[in-house]
Amino acid sequence: PRSDCIAAEQLCLSDSTCNATYRILEHCALAKTHILPLDHDSRVRCLNAELDLGNSSLLHCRCHRRMKRQEHCLRVFWTVHSSMADGYFNLETSPYENPANEEHWKTDYNKLAALLSGKDCSQLAGDATNPCLKATHVCNLSKKCVRLRTDYASICTKGAGSEDTCDRRKCHRGLRNFFEKVPEEFTKRILFCPCQDELCGERRRKTIVPDCSFQYNTKPNCLWLLDFCLEDHICKSRLADFQQNCQPADMSPDGCSQHSHAACLQAYMGMIGTPMTPNYVSNSSVEVSLWCTCESSGNQKEKCDQILGMFESNKCL
Repeated sequence: PRSDCIAAEQLCLSDSTCNATYRILEHCALAKTHILPLDHDSRVRCLNAELDLGNSSLLHCRCHRRMKRQEHCLRVFWTVHSSMADGYFNLETSPYENPANEEHWKTDYNKLAALLSGKDCSQLAGDATNPCLKATHVCNLSKKCVRLRTDYASICTKGAGSEDTCDRRKCHRGLRNFFEKVPEEFTKRILFCPCQDELCGERRRKTIVPDCSFQYNTKPNCLWLLDFCLEDHICKSRLADFQQNCQPADMSPDGCSQHSHAACLQAYMGMIGTPMTPNYVSNSSVEVSLWCTCESSGNQKEKCDQILGMFESNKCL
């Protein structure tokens, strides 16, 4: 059975042979993080060390999206799988356990509405024309949901509209906290609320406070965004998870190679609060994109277009 990578690391470090192999892999991963070119012998040594782990629990360990010490767990995973991290299209194995089934989606709004007072019930019922506003009212039923939503909103709006720039790193951390710690029955309803008009669409687009979390003054190149992401264990892990669960398949009836829209949408949600945060592109559609461009990509334009296309023209997503 798979163990989490922190437990697997502790088990490995208590064994002298495994410990020595793991230390080699730590050096290999550190070299890649600092983009130090490894010579041929070093590369062979790294690959052999990974093979030497054999059936070690380290080789098969995974992490949980909502676990404590998540960054530590992910660091262990990428230490052991550092040879997979050469480029975007090699991130084919997610470090996360398979997502839960689709039961999270079956939220009964009537039961939630019954928790409200009579006055609030009528207010909730009156939100039929704006499902995104309704989803916000439902969030207010949960102390954790409203607290963490208020937290990230206040951080992400500081400096917005003035000469001071917002603290994007703190804003991203607040967003990740919200989407990781609040039950999905609340977060998914807020992020994926169905809209019929632009007023609702505007509310949905602004869910993540895009002025801070999404937009820069000018659009960076998507390859720069990718490099920035691959230097961060959480972003790299969410990207691997997104690529695995949102991999499009032309021959598949639902457009997904994994045949699970729920898993894809959960992986998409995991990208929010990372350097590669996506968002809706307008108030009148459900099209999403990264805030980046492929202009001036030179001979890497095809790779750049593929990265952008994973969000802009992904049948599965």
